[in-house]
Amino acid sequence: MLHLSKVAVGCATAEALRIRIAGRAEGGMVRVNTRYRPTRHAELIGGSLYWIVKHRLVGRQEILGFAESEDRRCLIELDARLVTVQPHARRAHQGWRYLEAPPPDFGGGDVTDLPPKLMEELAGLALI
Repeated sequence: MLHLSKVAVGCATAEALRIRIAGRAEGGMVRVNTRYRPTRHAELIGGSLYWIVKHRLVGRQEILGFAESEDRRCLIELDARLVTVQPHARRAHQGWRYLEAPPPDFGGGDVTDLPPKLMEELAGLALI
């Protein structure tokens, strides 16, 4: 399955990203505006958009589809739920990039119940 990665511009923490997503959710969906539609967009539906915060993949949202805005930009339609993933180093980039080998989800358990700041500190030390 094919996925995308994208920098969460303006989000200094994973918690800031979570708050941004919650604020933009409408009917269980969030739309992300980007300049170009991926050429492999049909392969991406059902995959995920992985968010980069401080040079780490920190979370993902399922890609539901693609649309076009009134100004002819691409809208990536995402599930409003942000799934925490095991932090994985990733260089920042402009726009989006294809991602074929994403990190695994945390999969529940006590780690996801930690306060976001503590979770980020532990990830920064490569302890989780």
